[in-house]
Amino acid sequence: MRIPLTIRVLLLSLICLLGGNTRLMAEPAQEFHKLLDEHWEWQMKTDPIEASSLGDLRYNHLWPDRSLQAYEASHQQLGEFLKQLMAIDETQLTGEDRISYQLFQRKLEMEREGYGYDWHLVPMDQLWGIQNQNELGDKLRFEKVKHYEDWLSRLKTFGTFMDQTITLMQTGADRRIVHARVVMQRVPSQISKQIVDDPQQSLFFNPFRSYHSSISKEDQQRLTQEAEAAIRDVVVPAYQRFDKFFREIYLPACFEEVGVRQIPQGQEFYAYRARLFTTTDMTPQQIHDIGMSEVKRIRKEMEKIMQEVQFEGSFSEFLEHLRTDRQFYYDNAEDLFEAVQAVCKRIDPELVRLFKTLPRMPYGVKPIPEATAPNTTAAYYMEPAADGSRAGNYYFNLYKPEQRPKYTLEALSLHEAVPGHHLQIALAMELEDLPAFRRFGGYTAFIEGWGLYSESLGSDLGLYKDPYSRMGQLTYEMWRAIRLVVDTGMHSLGWTREQAIDLFVNNSAKSRLDIENEVDRYIAWPGQALAYKIGELKIQELRRRSEKALGEEFDIREFHDEVLKHGAVTLEVLERQIDDWIKSKSTANS
Repeated sequence: MRIPLTIRVLLLSLICLLGGNTRLMAEPAQEFHKLLDEHWEWQMKTDPIEASSLGDLRYNHLWPDRSLQAYEASHQQLGEFLKQLMAIDETQLTGEDRISYQLFQRKLEMEREGYGYDWHLVPMDQLWGIQNQNELGDKLRFEKVKHYEDWLSRLKTFGTFMDQTITLMQTGADRRIVHARVVMQRVPSQISKQIVDDPQQSLFFNPFRSYHSSISKEDQQRLTQEAEAAIRDVVVPAYQRFDKFFREIYLPACFEEVGVRQIPQGQEFYAYRARLFTTTDMTPQQIHDIGMSEVKRIRKEMEKIMQEVQFEGSFSEFLEHLRTDRQFYYDNAEDLFEAVQAVCKRIDPELVRLFKTLPRMPYGVKPIPEATAPNTTAAYYMEPAADGSRAGNYYFNLYKPEQRPKYTLEALSLHEAVPGHHLQIALAMELEDLPAFRRFGGYTAFIEGWGLYSESLGSDLGLYKDPYSRMGQLTYEMWRAIRLVVDTGMHSLGWTREQAIDLFVNNSAKSRLDIENEVDRYIAWPGQALAYKIGELKIQELRRRSEKALGEEFDIREFHDEVLKHGAVTLEVLERQIDDWIKSKSTANS
């Protein structure tokens, strides 16, 4: 029951007179909001890279503190936040606050549990890390002298950041908490690209190649000279130290086999990662079995396509036909990129068929940077800046266009752009009544589950008009089903990298290049790949439940609105929300 304002004022005044703590009398919702604000401020301060990526410029001149002491201090601070949270009476919270409480509690508890496995001692992999830290500059805006000076500050202190990273990795090598050598052997060539004789050839120099019109010639000259000096005297020597350490010490210490089962508490750590990314309590074996079942189901659908196009030959021969027939590929990167852009332009105007609410923030289509393209996936999405200064971007891989099949472009674009990642993430960021950790964070099972679910909407949006495009959609669904099998297989059940690749080759038309890059990604990111199919299966289950319960009253646009209106939540919370929506709709219609 809410205490009348006049009585609350009198009580607070009395406490002040008695020297009491007014915070003790604050309402639970106020206490909770204050705690969330404090945590978010702490998170931005301790992770300046995330802050910069979101458009928070206050810490644009800093790198994170990667000392072992800093990680321990963060662990202790998370414990303090959790203690403060548990002192707040959850039963006194309502609506979105109640959901936020449960999500925030899970977030803190999972982060606290994860610290015990020391995975922070593995701060990089072949896909992302300090070897391509220059890419942060691509996310920043450079419009004022201060923006350039902040980047200079980071260049001048990069040596400390590098040395802390090396110390973390040395500690990881000593404790046998490392990656498999097969993925880390991709890194030396990435490091070597940062070691240049001419500072202006450095990737870190990119912001200084052109200046905003407001920057004077004098400042341009000064900033350029300082950047050259910082790169020559700090950045390049840091990478030279890193190169020597990596080649001589770290790479030899990496595992010859794949799978985090090899690290101390490896099986327990992987089970934790499975819970973390799927937001369920399923065991690795249960997830593995679901994956095998889905592989069999999707393969039958693929075989129907093979019959429809009247292919004469075995299933493996059909897959090889899809991989090698030149009719399915572009000859050059320019034509491939134009085709990706054209797909997005076809999708955009059709979204209103399925969605009541669309994001205000636009998105663009960009090629993946050449420096990282050979070692990364077919595409990925970068969210907008929180302050609106940068749109969302769908990045597509143009490396070796002759191995990027035409028939997968529709499914891939539905997933990475709209109605997949951009629509969902941009909408979540625009939910201004939600706390920051929900607007700008989320759960992989929801985010990637939604992305995979979005691929199934292609027919309703005017795509998948020919059997090969439908085969592309099945190819990507099969890809995510195989992930459940090979991720659990390699990290928990003793599978080799070759077994994982073989399962892909035998059941998917994806190119060998994509398959190897994907398998290596799963090796480097244990458990993350489990989220996609598990999340998609839950969303599909909830849609079928809604359709059955509501019958003719079911509206796909309302269903999608309900799924997305609370931001990215755990699958348990999502199920509760949809069940409540079904009840409210049923009651209103009775």
